[in-house]
Amino acid sequence: MANPPRHDGIAAATLYNDTSRRLVLALKHGNRISLAPMMAGLIAPRVHFIGPDWVIVPVPLHRWRLWKRGYNQAAELGRELSRRTGARLAVDALVRRKRTPSLGGLGQKARKRVLTGAITANGRCQALKGARVVLVDDVLTSGATSDACVSALKRAGAEKVVVACFARVIDELLDGR
Repeated sequence: MANPPRHDGIAAATLYNDTSRRLVLALKHGNRISLAPMMAGLIAPRVHFIGPDWVIVPVPLHRWRLWKRGYNQAAELGRELSRRTGARLAVDALVRRKRTPSLGGLGQKARKRVLTGAITANGRCQALKGARVVLVDDVLTSGATSDACVSALKRAGAEKVVVACFARVIDELLDGR
């Protein structure tokens, strides 16, 4: 209550578990772009409310990571969601200015520290002023990346930002509680 989220909701296709982890890693690091339509198809019912008046914004990769990987998995999911919903895709709306290390294995505070100042809105992208935005990513872990993106989107004038992801980590489930 003391620190409410800046986003306007989270829509996840599934929980993060062994099966969803394998799919996420295959898409992200295994060059299995062909998984994006199926994964986006599972996200789409969770964001049934979006349509042509919404803007889909993928979580950005730093240019060096994009160059190395050859694609942005969040953009691939966003492309498929755009095709299914009619919402406008704005792959250039956010920019990851700072090269950050992989966030895997870092705690929430460390992730937030690493992401400070890393993500900004692209000043040339006019699609964000007053827009209703769906921020797309493959997995939502601590929320540090999505928080940085939502903050940048809201500073750029987005009216509403809903986070959509394929898999969501729920710490209580991982801890066995």
